[in-house]
Amino acid sequence: MGKKVLIVGGVAGGASAAARLRRLDEQAEIIIFERGEHISYANCGLPYYVGRVISDRKKLLVQTPQVMRDRFNIDVRVNSEAIEIRTDKKEVVVRERSGHTYSESYDYLILSPGASPVLPPLPGSKAENVFAVRSIPDVDAIKGFIEERKITRAAVVGGGFIGLEMAENLHRLGIQTFLIEMANQVLPPLDYEMAVFLHHHLRDKGINLILNDGVGSFGQKEGLVEKVVLQSGREIPVELVIMAVGVRPEVELARRAGLAVGEQGGILVNERLQTSDPHIFAIGDAIEFKDFVTGRQTVIPLAGPANKQGRIVADIIAGRDAAYGGTQGTAIVKVFDLVAAATGANEKILKNLGIPYEVSYTHPGSHAGYYPGSVTMHIKLLFDPAGGKILGAQIVGREGVDKRIDVLAAAIRRGDTVFDLQELELAYAPPFSSAKDPVNMAGYVAGNIVNGDLRVIHWHQIDGLDRASSLLIDVRTPAEFEAGHIPGAVNIPVDEIRRRLGEIPKDKEIIIYCRVGLRGYLAYRILVQNGFPKVRNLSGGWLTYHPVKEEEKWMKQDPMASGEQDAEQMRKTEVSSAPAGKTVEIDARGLQCPGPIVQVFQTMKNLKDGDMVAVSATDPGFLNDIKSWCANTGNRLLKVEEEGAVIKALIRKGRGDGTASDAVASSLVPQNRDQNTFVVFSGDLDKAIASFIIANGSASMGKKVTMFFTFWGLNILRRKPQVALNKGFMERLLGKMMPQGSTGLPLSKMNMLGLGPRLIRRIMQQKNVASLEQLIEQARRLNVRLVACNMTMEIMGIKKEELIEGVEIGGVATFLNEADKSGTTLFI
Repeated sequence: MGKKVLIVGGVAGGASAAARLRRLDEQAEIIIFERGEHISYANCGLPYYVGRVISDRKKLLVQTPQVMRDRFNIDVRVNSEAIEIRTDKKEVVVRERSGHTYSESYDYLILSPGASPVLPPLPGSKAENVFAVRSIPDVDAIKGFIEERKITRAAVVGGGFIGLEMAENLHRLGIQTFLIEMANQVLPPLDYEMAVFLHHHLRDKGINLILNDGVGSFGQKEGLVEKVVLQSGREIPVELVIMAVGVRPEVELARRAGLAVGEQGGILVNERLQTSDPHIFAIGDAIEFKDFVTGRQTVIPLAGPANKQGRIVADIIAGRDAAYGGTQGTAIVKVFDLVAAATGANEKILKNLGIPYEVSYTHPGSHAGYYPGSVTMHIKLLFDPAGGKILGAQIVGREGVDKRIDVLAAAIRRGDTVFDLQELELAYAPPFSSAKDPVNMAGYVAGNIVNGDLRVIHWHQIDGLDRASSLLIDVRTPAEFEAGHIPGAVNIPVDEIRRRLGEIPKDKEIIIYCRVGLRGYLAYRILVQNGFPKVRNLSGGWLTYHPVKEEEKWMKQDPMASGEQDAEQMRKTEVSSAPAGKTVEIDARGLQCPGPIVQVFQTMKNLKDGDMVAVSATDPGFLNDIKSWCANTGNRLLKVEEEGAVIKALIRKGRGDGTASDAVASSLVPQNRDQNTFVVFSGDLDKAIASFIIANGSASMGKKVTMFFTFWGLNILRRKPQVALNKGFMERLLGKMMPQGSTGLPLSKMNMLGLGPRLIRRIMQQKNVASLEQLIEQARRLNVRLVACNMTMEIMGIKKEELIEGVEIGGVATFLNEADKSGTTLFI
């Protein structure tokens, strides 16, 4: 006669163990006890059933009792709860829903009781409209309540996986949603600077995110919660509450049987998943075991590990040699249009356990940049600073996150180092990846750190620098620097750094940074090989540092960060209270920066206060650009949201508070100095384009802009075809040697006998980026003042008649007068 195996609990672990054991042992007697009516269901899909992403409830049922009986010859007993284990007799006492109890003997017992939602004992927490999300009956109740009561406002308490998924799906139903998290970030497996990307995205999507504030109590009326009272004292009116603050292992049955329970609250098991009783195994969310990376005891409630554990226990009971090596916590979650994933240990864990580690950040594209649709992903890699062994990884992005985190999870499981990542041969074609896959790039950057080819500084160390003994150098372009930089930094573009070494002191520590770290690394290598003894590069660059600082600013200044206002309601109120006026629609889809902003500006000039502009754009930067533009021009941004790849904004001319706005032309800019001045010295095509992009962007912000052209920059303003003029021999000679107008300008790099400029212009056309000639015309329409230096015109033999229309002639006094009134002066 075969072995008799009892399994307490189904879902992932128990059902997996039962099916595997039957495949290995046709003679075994297998009985599953499930206290509910479903033995195997997709609990990870429950939030999506609430949000109607999964419309058919039956699709949540992985296995039914009938299928398990018919296909696997397994005795499935639903609505039957195991209430006692008699280890001395090897019996389990079972109570049916009717109340009838009986005992069942076993040779082996598998415990798969799962975990139960944590429900803090708060006043009002047992109200009718307070729910948890753990089972199909839970979501049935939530859906029924929402549909019956026509819910419009809800609070989700807890910013973990379930909390994020429930917030998104409630929002999908049109319910105004507050996400309340007592910590300073959502999604604990991520480190703070990675979670910040999710914070920005949640707010952009209309979720009212409340951090650093927990629930104190629930205000009730007639048995229903009508408001959430936070620990800070703030009150949030709601009609529905979802509790998603976590789960705890179901260990009471095991504890009463005398089985060992660990410090983390789970049933203790060995590598064979045996409890302190060798005839009793435990699997799934209820167990405590060693973390694969750190070796510490941990509880990780994930479906993937539970399935694997069920399979391993079945192998062992069937007489096979098997062992469980631990869980590294690989997990992924969709948050609206973003994806966040993690595997292995995070920085918080490594720091708390005193495990040495180093960190690198990379921000690669999801696939080849020249193929349309590439989007940035943010990768954090944690590794041993001595040998480079990979300890953990985190990724936030839109596309390609899943396959990269899986590669890194596999590398951790194999015990790989960052150097092994460099050697991986991963699939490449332009729509899917780059020749150097993001995983390879993460390995290269981390390998440079381990090898000593790169010393890094991290985002959280920047503000603590002693500025008297250090110098912060931004090696991006002037245009990037002007758009935003770390306070106190000086701008020396990486392409100029060799010839400007004399400006950099060798007695100070030099901190380099760029947008993502690559140009910073190049500048670092130049400096250290030129005798600079103390140089560090900001890991991850501006794209790691800036979002954290924006989050800090938000938490300090924005009232929604404390939950005092409802952003969605605020938007609706503003729209409804807008003065009667016409609405003009702008289709800026396909235009690149500064195209959408310029179109908004030009449209606003012809509108009256109270009129509105509805604009659609696909340039990713527009989401933040339009906020800054409105803040700086005296106009009110009523609404901005993303619909897939399209960003839609609704802007009202004027503040709506009695303050007039002359469509930016009146320059309602809060700064004292509302001018920008540019010295355009270069005659290179790329630098000319950058000059006019910044100039047009500044003018669109309502600023007075003066562009002062001197030496080679004068060629940008020359007419084509050539104007017939009476010139001397040297003037004619110089004229032939110089480009004839903007269409003849070379590139500063990769000119390739004129092929480079043609290639750049073609790419700009394909990407719908305005050409230099269009940018110049745009600047003239925006009243950008174009001034040609009369002294250098004499030197270069250029006559006023050769210049395009609208150019003024001026000297150094003209420039100095404008520069003195400017908030920013750039030399390009």
